[in-house]
Amino acid sequence: MKTMLKSATVLAGALFMSQAASAETLTVANWLPPSHPLVADVIAPFAASISEATDGRVTANILPAPLGPPPAQYDLAVNGVADITFGVQGYNPGRFRTTNLAEIPFWGDTAEETSVAYWRTWDQLLKEAGEYDDVHVLAVFTHGPGQVFMKGGDLSELSTIDGAKIRVGGGIVHELVSALGGVPVEGPSSQTYELLSQGVADGITFPYESINFFGLTDLVDQAMVIPGGLYNTSFFVVMNKDSWEGLSPEDQAAIDSVSGEALARLAGKAWDAADAAGFEAMQGKVTFHDATPEQVDEISQKVAPVVEAKLAEIDAAGIPSDKAVAMMKENIEALQAE
Repeated sequence: MKTMLKSATVLAGALFMSQAASAETLTVANWLPPSHPLVADVIAPFAASISEATDGRVTANILPAPLGPPPAQYDLAVNGVADITFGVQGYNPGRFRTTNLAEIPFWGDTAEETSVAYWRTWDQLLKEAGEYDDVHVLAVFTHGPGQVFMKGGDLSELSTIDGAKIRVGGGIVHELVSALGGVPVEGPSSQTYELLSQGVADGITFPYESINFFGLTDLVDQAMVIPGGLYNTSFFVVMNKDSWEGLSPEDQAAIDSVSGEALARLAGKAWDAADAAGFEAMQGKVTFHDATPEQVDEISQKVAPVVEAKLAEIDAAGIPSDKAVAMMKENIEALQAE
């Protein structure tokens, strides 16, 4: 009996060692603070879901220090410096033209609907442009609707933006601010406090979440809230192609089950929760002005040439922009009906 127990123990131990030895650990590059909602509420839960979906055969380890600046993240995955990376397509101007679809104004008031609709449209149509053929795409999604914030002035009037220095990130928002008469000031999100506190910028374009996270609630006191948002920012989560192809079909299917639409929805919900918290944190400190229908019409007219130019870039990428816009609208309407 003792011999049988000993043999069973040895066999179990050998099986455990075999499973441990065959387990795959994927490195996940990170360039944001661990407490940022994109990391804490999206990437970290996604990493955990990989392990759970594969029954521990594959784990994802988020690296503690950046491997490169934000614009380098996509190429870190292409070159295999990291297995999984995430970032903003707009940090690589001109490289991802189909993201223009998600970033144009007025799509919707929740990141969840916009993100899921964007993923569905990408999966159904936009991926045919081949912009991501050098990686395996795990998800694309957007943050919540971006708005305009300023210190001083009166943002109940659209003219207040004329001549104002407005901090912008990458993507379409630079051109949109210019179209509204503002003077775009480029700068990464990590430098927004310095830009505003030192007077380099008079205002900023951000979703509610970012005003709160980057400690700007005392540096702005006005907001213009544009229905559907003035813009969205598009994000990617991608995986090195060799790393993906090195996984078993079973593990690929398991990871697919927590990627794609599931990951886009997770990200959208996380942004919406963070936006709600950001909005709450600004109460009593920031005056919110809802853009009137007349102002929305004026904004639409001013930014129309920018939108047309951005949609033309989608056409140039080989995707009919009218078909893409129609599909995005259909997907959003379907989600709203749910």
